[in-house]
Amino acid sequence: MEITAALVKELRERSGAGMMECKNALKETSGDLEAAFEHLRKTGAAKAAKKAGRIAAEGIIAVRASDDGKKTVIVEINSETDFVAKHEDFAAFADGVVTTILANAPADVEALSSMTLAGRSDPVETVRAHLVAKIGENIAVRRFEIMENPGSVGAYLHGTRIGVLVGMTGGDETLARDIAMHIAASRPLCVRENEIPASTLDKEREIFRAQAAESGKPADIIEKMVNGRVQKYVKEVTLLGQPFVKNPDQTVADLLKQAKADVTQFIRFEVGEGIEKKQDDFAEEVRAQAAAANK
Repeated sequence: MEITAALVKELRERSGAGMMECKNALKETSGDLEAAFEHLRKTGAAKAAKKAGRIAAEGIIAVRASDDGKKTVIVEINSETDFVAKHEDFAAFADGVVTTILANAPADVEALSSMTLAGRSDPVETVRAHLVAKIGENIAVRRFEIMENPGSVGAYLHGTRIGVLVGMTGGDETLARDIAMHIAASRPLCVRENEIPASTLDKEREIFRAQAAESGKPADIIEKMVNGRVQKYVKEVTLLGQPFVKNPDQTVADLLKQAKADVTQFIRFEVGEGIEKKQDDFAEEVRAQAAAANK
């Protein structure tokens, strides 16, 4: 029987599984929709799909560099709990994902999902779905970046929760790692002032002006106060303007100048940043259960 797109679509809507899983299930069952659905349930793909909507804000950051050091990958893979992030199967999956990205340079997570996972014979998405079914938590490859640099790429991992890549010209491996460590700790917005979005500066200037206006001082004095606050803000959020964490008496710009080096770019990933986590109120949950039991 021909496996039509309409049949795959119907099975996807019914099971919630991925397109490839549905197509393979239909092939396994000669196009029998009911049998294919049961197949998905047995393999765990349908179960995995049901967990896909659950918030996965824990996990790990993984980093891998090419042999020549000119290309480095950083990836965030999420789970629902920190416990699962330490599971050996989760770690093996993460290792396969970062290796696959380094070898194939996919355009995005969607492209990655259809690639064969390094060390396995199945696509990344299939292995992920099986892992979800086995472990019982939602697992997701959230994002990745590939950094290529004409100079060198420095990398730093703070445990498994924060990862930084730094593209640098000049300097050495120790300096690159020190800069990456600084970025992990100090969270700069960008490398230099001209990289700060104009909209961000405008917003900060508006806030500073509103705050300064409460002082009741003349307009020209207020404008000087605002300009001073803006310049302070620029130093705080730019890598080059920040005091170096290992020696706060000098800025990162001073450190790089001394070493005749320059940072061209950086990438900083932190597990779960930007994900709205569900906050469970245990006391309220107990009260609710007690109230329900008394009805």
